Amino acid sequence: MNGSASDSASLLQSKGVLNAGKDDELDITGYRRDGLKTFLFYVLAVLSLGILLLVVYWKPELECQLKCKECALYNADVILVKDKFDQQIGVVDVKLITTTEEKYDVSVSYQEADGAGDPQTDIGDRDTLISSSRVDGKMRCFDYQHYRYIWDTQRRAFKELEDLSTNTTNKTILDSSQGLTQDQRNSRLIVYGLNAIDIEVKSYWKLLIEEVLTPFYIFQIASVVLWLFDEYYYYAGCILVVSGGSIALSLYETKKQRITLRNMMATDDTNILVADGADGFIEIPERELVPGDVIAVPANGCVMTCDAVLITGTCIVNESMLTGESVPVTKTPLTHQEDGELYSPEIHKRHTLFSGTHVVQTRYYGNSKVLAVVVRTGYCTAKGELVCAILYPKPLDFKFYRDSVKFILFLAVMASLGMVYSLIMYIRNGAPVDQMIKRLLDIVTIIVPPALPAAMTVGTVYAQSRLKKEGIFCISPPRINFCGRINAFCFDKTGTLTEDGLDMWGVVPVADKHFHEVQHDPSKLDRGALLICLASCHSLTIINGELSGDPLDLIMFNAIKWHLEEPGQDTSKYDTIMPTVVRPYSRDTFLGEEEKLITSDELFENALAGKWDQHPFEVGIIRQFTFSSAVQRMSVITRTIGQDHMEVYCKGAPEKIASLCLQETLPHNFNHILHKYTVQGFRVIALAYRKLDAKITWHQVQRIARDKMECDLEFLGLLVMQNQLKPQTTPVIHTLQKANIRTVMITGDMIQTAVSVARNCGMVRPNDKVIIVNGHPPDKENPAARIEWELAEAAEDPELVDEEESSANDETEPMLLTRDTILSGVKKYPLLSCRYRHRLQSERGELSQVGEMHRGNHDDSGPTGPSGFLCFPVDFNKGYQSIKMLEYEPRTHLAVTGRAFSVVTNHFPELLPKVCILGTVFARMAPDQKCALIENLQEYGYIVGMCGDGANDCEALKAAHAGISLSEAEASVAAPFTSRVNNIECVVTAMREGRCALVTSFGCFKYMALYSFIQFISVLILYTFQTNLSDLEFLYVDLIITTTIAVLLGNTGAYEKLVRNKPPDSLVKMSNILSILMQVAITAAFQLGILFYLMEQPFYKNDLEPLKETDTWESTIIFLSSSFMYIAVAISFSKGPPFRRPIYTNVPFLIAIIILYSLSAFMLLAPQEPIEHFMDMKPLHTIDFTFRLTIFCISSAFLVVSGLMEWLFVDSGLMKCLYRALERKQKSRYKVIQDTIVAEEWPPVGQTLLASANSDEFAVNMNNSEH
Repeated sequence: MNGSASDSASLLQSKGVLNAGKDDELDITGYRRDGLKTFLFYVLAVLSLGILLLVVYWKPELECQLKCKECALYNADVILVKDKFDQQIGVVDVKLITTTEEKYDVSVSYQEADGAGDPQTDIGDRDTLISSSRVDGKMRCFDYQHYRYIWDTQRRAFKELEDLSTNTTNKTILDSSQGLTQDQRNSRLIVYGLNAIDIEVKSYWKLLIEEVLTPFYIFQIASVVLWLFDEYYYYAGCILVVSGGSIALSLYETKKQRITLRNMMATDDTNILVADGADGFIEIPERELVPGDVIAVPANGCVMTCDAVLITGTCIVNESMLTGESVPVTKTPLTHQEDGELYSPEIHKRHTLFSGTHVVQTRYYGNSKVLAVVVRTGYCTAKGELVCAILYPKPLDFKFYRDSVKFILFLAVMASLGMVYSLIMYIRNGAPVDQMIKRLLDIVTIIVPPALPAAMTVGTVYAQSRLKKEGIFCISPPRINFCGRINAFCFDKTGTLTEDGLDMWGVVPVADKHFHEVQHDPSKLDRGALLICLASCHSLTIINGELSGDPLDLIMFNAIKWHLEEPGQDTSKYDTIMPTVVRPYSRDTFLGEEEKLITSDELFENALAGKWDQHPFEVGIIRQFTFSSAVQRMSVITRTIGQDHMEVYCKGAPEKIASLCLQETLPHNFNHILHKYTVQGFRVIALAYRKLDAKITWHQVQRIARDKMECDLEFLGLLVMQNQLKPQTTPVIHTLQKANIRTVMITGDMIQTAVSVARNCGMVRPNDKVIIVNGHPPDKENPAARIEWELAEAAEDPELVDEEESSANDETEPMLLTRDTILSGVKKYPLLSCRYRHRLQSERGELSQVGEMHRGNHDDSGPTGPSGFLCFPVDFNKGYQSIKMLEYEPRTHLAVTGRAFSVVTNHFPELLPKVCILGTVFARMAPDQKCALIENLQEYGYIVGMCGDGANDCEALKAAHAGISLSEAEASVAAPFTSRVNNIECVVTAMREGRCALVTSFGCFKYMALYSFIQFISVLILYTFQTNLSDLEFLYVDLIITTTIAVLLGNTGAYEKLVRNKPPDSLVKMSNILSILMQVAITAAFQLGILFYLMEQPFYKNDLEPLKETDTWESTIIFLSSSFMYIAVAISFSKGPPFRRPIYTNVPFLIAIIILYSLSAFMLLAPQEPIEHFMDMKPLHTIDFTFRLTIFCISSAFLVVSGLMEWLFVDSGLMKCLYRALERKQKSRYKVIQDTIVAEEWPPVGQTLLASANSDEFAVNMNNSEH
């Protein structure tokens, strides 16, 4: 009976969780509509004059509670959905759909689904519950944010609708090559919906309703109604016009962005061939594709509208739409060797054609078709997920926005106090009730300015515009403010820190288990296995007559000066794959007497006829195993004309290739030579091959497993390429370090290469210590996972130099540089001297420092010297010059491999914070590991930026607070920011603009708050005398002064330097609070002082009773004096350096300030009777000039005092001790971890940490004397 009770309880639950543990986790609650509650709801809506409808529009959960009853999920017809941030709440209806799909047939009982039931289970009770979860055999489901969730009768809960990308084996996909029947397709179409990413572009009318119903505009509408009742017709009319214009502009921009996004994601409505069961192929609209369909990929290419797995043929695909990487990718078919694996779009991406990508070219068997099985459609595709991420972005948790809400609540409290004071004054003075109500409500519109939210976004709008001019495009403007608080920036290496292209440095051949002399011109290699490996082991293809593919493959192939020829379109006469053929360019390299290049068709006709010895030296590429970051290699199967056997050629990561080679073929000094090149920053690729048995046929190699081919290889040598730093990299890294921003490298390259690049670019300074973290997961020989800490050698360590070279130098002495040794070293070690090689080659005898550390001037173009020395100017005429060491505190850096990161994460979780905090170089990192590292840094309190080329960095770019993709596209869905400038200077630009935008947002917020308080104080003073500002006086202050200033205040550009200080991130910091309070205090003091001065004047004492409420001396003088105050606080809050340029560079703002100040001075010092009459002012022109001049001087003095207070409490730093004592700010988590590392003198260099079975680790000291 316990099982029955448990099942009943789970089925009766009214709440549930979807996508548990993920970013898109959702909490759901079931409700069932109640007729009586619905009737009462609408009665209340009528009685409240529609206010209730407005409230439930803002609070959807309230509508469920008022109209429905909470019920079990299986019986619900309405679902309340909340995200885990409680910021996105929706109410959706449950649908009932009919399907004949067995996978979703709800008529299957729990007992049948789970196997034999418990004989003690009360079957009757169970069946009652089960039957109530169905409605006439239909499936329950609901749609939320374009994803469908269905009721799972086995799990007794809703779950996301699964397609073939979930819990489907590769064998199932390969066995579905016959496709679906029309009935199956129709049934699945009902379940999965249309294969379309239709982005709704709402009509202007619908957008208007949604815009007007926001709290901001509702508050403004209520304010306008109040002003009309109070006979402020001019003011109300102008606010309506301005608000209408603002709404119109907002609607236009919103619709324009939606249209742009729709056009970017749209594809033409075309038809495609699909397999129709056993009846051949039929043509259907692409919008009707469903998971399980088998499509024929058009031979002339297409844009994919679904995610599909290749099962026959190959495709050349451009995936720039999704990744930002424009290099074509080769997709190969899924093989039966992978039958036992569960299909995953990420793991098997080399077989998957993703929606939105462009199939450029297809390859196929004879006249058969290139077939692919549809696995995902619509919004469930890779493209659809990116679109959903744009339409429903993850909420940004930024302290500034949280504090702004708190501050508005504070203003509301102040409004309440003002209302109480006003109520007391009006009651004491016996004012009419209607006037009392209008004045009390008017206070709310004054203290909480309706334009506050718009003013806060001004800085972001200007920053976005300036970024666009710099070639940086932003699709998520709120993230610009995050750029202002970044304190850690991560970089990809290849294509980001270093040049996109590689330069061929040379090939190091191996013969007789020994490395031979470097061949810098691979075309001069002897004809043999090594040359063929360079010629054939690649994924190059010809697109539109041009050789295209991975840049590394292009450089490698072009270096040997060979020719590539692909098969023609007419291959139907061959019952086999027509291979790509590679051959030398020069005619004199051929064997025999051939006088011309024969075609591949002629070649293989003769080959099949067995005429091996009649043809030139040519190689056919029979099969290709594409590169995968998971296996870190690629390989090809080839046949050389004239030979009766095939060969496997493989290239990839040296450590991976070495593990696949026969140990007797590896040179004894393999690790030493490899380390020698990688530590200098070279990109090293290992090459190997294997002869296949002559009995293996062409057809057999098409079905053979990859791992059976890539084993027992013979090592051929090393391909060495150099990847120069971009000229902008080192200066930018030093700029970031000088600004106290942590820099981290995350790359898929070898760790030694990455460390060398980190040293060269300045991430690791010359005498900093680098410790390599090696991780070893449990295996048969070592059941405990272990971590080893190894001190990395500097690039200039003497043991890395050849014996002949090292004998000339004493390891204990500083290196002595002569002209000859440096110039000769340029060729031998080009990367060690890459930053000054150009200077040497241009005959300039000067070496400069790498960059400024903490003292002295600097020049970012200089080299590093050995063992922590920096190079100072060298006079070659004197022969040589000793190099002096720059004084700064050396640091310790960790260099972590992807495997070590995984071992630490899984087996040493307590070490993960320390590794992430101390790590500077993370190498051999998979895309998901890059993302995990970013998220860990965020968890430890960092505001993290990420810059990459968009290829393997998409996940990390999206996870970061500010991700910048280097891409030629104007805007990419790969990252919030896209830079068309292909170097990391965009990082500094984005951060400068982010700081500027953040400071501007603070300035605008403080200005709007002070504007409210100034007017609040003015009105309270006037209410004391039962008077108020006139209609046009309010209009002058709110529209002409405040709006002009609020719009132009943010136009000041970003400061040209990135300084160590960072802008504040909180509005409720003690400095801001004291600043605002002091400004409010001096505002009240000055206004009261002016009022008392006015009351002492003879003309005031002899004044007659006013004809109307606004016709008073208090109203006139307070209006004129306060108009100067609005301008004064704008100047005080318009910050300049170190985050924004000086105020005088903002010419429009400066002109506006001068004009506004002059206009107010003119009305005070030289009043004109028509203006006084128009503004409902007292006849000021009849009053003595001395009084007017005194008022002007007092108002101008406010400008000085206001600026002085802002400088004293915010800018000067004199109050820092007080702020620290009052705030007692808690340390960030990463700073606590840093303190722990220092206190423990961690890491334990020379030790190995072992993980025991209970996850506790212990240290084993290793005998390592050099450490």
